[in-house]
Amino acid sequence: MPKTLITGGAGFIGCNTARRCIELGHEVVVLDNCSRAGTRSNLEWLQQFGKFTHEELDIRDAAAMGDVFKRHADVDNVIHLAAQVAVTTSVTDPREDFDINALGSFNVLEGLRINGLKPITLYSSTNKVYGGMETIAVEERGGRYQYANLPKGISEDNQLDFHSPYGCSKGTADQYFRDYHRIYGIPTVVLRQSCIYGCRQFGIEDQGWVAWFTIACALGKKLTIYGDGKQVRDVLFVEDLVNCYLSAIDQIDKTAGKIYNVGGGPENQMSLLELLAFLEEYFQRKINYTFSDWRPGDQPVFVCDIRKAHADFGWAPQVDVRTGVKRLYDWVVENKNLFAHL
Repeated sequence: MPKTLITGGAGFIGCNTARRCIELGHEVVVLDNCSRAGTRSNLEWLQQFGKFTHEELDIRDAAAMGDVFKRHADVDNVIHLAAQVAVTTSVTDPREDFDINALGSFNVLEGLRINGLKPITLYSSTNKVYGGMETIAVEERGGRYQYANLPKGISEDNQLDFHSPYGCSKGTADQYFRDYHRIYGIPTVVLRQSCIYGCRQFGIEDQGWVAWFTIACALGKKLTIYGDGKQVRDVLFVEDLVNCYLSAIDQIDKTAGKIYNVGGGPENQMSLLELLAFLEEYFQRKINYTFSDWRPGDQPVFVCDIRKAHADFGWAPQVDVRTGVKRLYDWVVENKNLFAHL
């Protein structure tokens, strides 16, 4: 069976990916410095599914990354998820954001190159590489923002426009991963992800809005909407994202060197206000929230055109948004003890 190394493997997406790989019989290496809240809990949770190796190190340490790939020179797959994930944090501390997302990602690639390794390597990029998309016509319809002329959403051909330090750092790595396939022959795949949500997500106000709204509602925490709440995202349940990763790996002959937009697509889009209305319906109580200013680089709409991923490797979301949010809510309620830090 393959050996799979997951950077950020104790995070939200990482632990869900690690679980699936363990269950499939992969030899799994979880690389994570455990700096984020919830990572230790995720590692404990993973133990019930089988054996894995945890490498506790930081991707910002170039020498350590070289050494870890020397120790795991037989690795078949690398899934690079370790990152600084909040736009707001990148604005207040752009150097740390750059060190983690740009330089750290470069260290992953160099760790492979200097050891002469060419495993299948996936990079978790972001829709923020497209910037604010001010030139794309948006209109308000039915209390939400919508593209005026793009019913299928944003394709991979859309112009790049790195906006915010976060967009710059993730976009830098996005292009490095693409080029390390062209120049060094490493079979890389870049996945520009939209809004991912699901169980084991310790969402906070600055990042992971679907999870944060759900957690805040379940725990009675204060909620603030930045902007007018009519912003729309195509949301994707984490299990569907893991399916995407594994399908892209399985069909690397078609996916190597390519970039894909990955999200819920037009069938799974939701505004902030629509999520709150759904949670009120599900909780059967009124949710109190306030409004504040728009955040830098916040797109009024982002919906992925996911047809390229479907055409190349047969992937499409399976979990609809209402089902996914219900599953997330039930997990939060059943695991309130995990949110004591809030």
